[in-house]
Amino acid sequence: MTTALLSTAEELHARVRHGRRAVVMTMGALHEGHATLIRSAREIAGPDGEVVVTVFVNPLQFGAGEDLDRYPRTLDADLDLAGRAGADAVFAPCADEVYPGGEPQVRVSAGPMGERLEGASRPGHFDGMLTVVAKLLHLTRPDVALFGQKDAQQLALIRRMVRDLNFGVEIVAVPTVREEDGLALSSRNRYLSPDERRTALALSRALFAGRDRHAAQEALCARAREVPSTHARAEALSAIGESRAAADAHAVATAAPGGPAAVRAAARQVLDEAARLDPPLRLDYLALVDPADFTEIGDGFTGEAVLAVAARVGSTRLIDNIPLTFGAAS
Repeated sequence: MTTALLSTAEELHARVRHGRRAVVMTMGALHEGHATLIRSAREIAGPDGEVVVTVFVNPLQFGAGEDLDRYPRTLDADLDLAGRAGADAVFAPCADEVYPGGEPQVRVSAGPMGERLEGASRPGHFDGMLTVVAKLLHLTRPDVALFGQKDAQQLALIRRMVRDLNFGVEIVAVPTVREEDGLALSSRNRYLSPDERRTALALSRALFAGRDRHAAQEALCARAREVPSTHARAEALSAIGESRAAADAHAVATAAPGGPAAVRAAARQVLDEAARLDPPLRLDYLALVDPADFTEIGDGFTGEAVLAVAARVGSTRLIDNIPLTFGAAS
């Protein structure tokens, strides 16, 4: 298929629409993670719909000392990848098209949730991100917009903005895409030297360690609940060792530290070890949060949670996260 390259909203609005328009917003330097988003958009839009990929490096979401100037710009390669993944059009506006009067005086505020974690590390980042997402939603007029779960806080804020400000668009989340060794795909991975990349693997290993600790604890608690409730049933099961196994699981589950504290501890151990590598990993934050507001969860928490990490390796800052569910077995 031929993928159209458009630079103005007027060109985009002139296109005839028959089915649903699905939009994937990017800052370019597309990789397989973006391709996954585009393929998902193609499935949602269907054969009669339209998939539009936006490519715009938004200056509002880069703070002082961040990598705006060196952020990779690879439009020809982006157009090729987008087309192969199923995009009908790539909308690549210049800054004057998105911000015709210069930097906007009126912006979208991310509120308290935008001041936590990524927002604390990058003040103003989420205000700039939400402002450009709002602008691009107006410029592209989609029925559905797709975003990756790797940027979990960004996704949560976009969903909140769409709900709070009554945007008529459906927001769809697409799971994080990883390299074979577990590293989450990111345009910034290309900045890593081979040694730095080996250290960077600690981010995903830490998340997996926390996830595995949580899964083991949940399994033990579930097994403990299977302890027979009557003496007769216990005697019947003891012949095959069932009650002893359940009792052992109950003892281990009771004795071992569990819950959010254990998840954090398992992840932090991996990160602490990576801090002693050469080159070292410099931790920004490790957090286990409620995705509704990105506040830390307590030991009695039940429901969906996000284990998130951000760190620097060399001059490159990376983020990653995984979803967890507490109390699922109960």
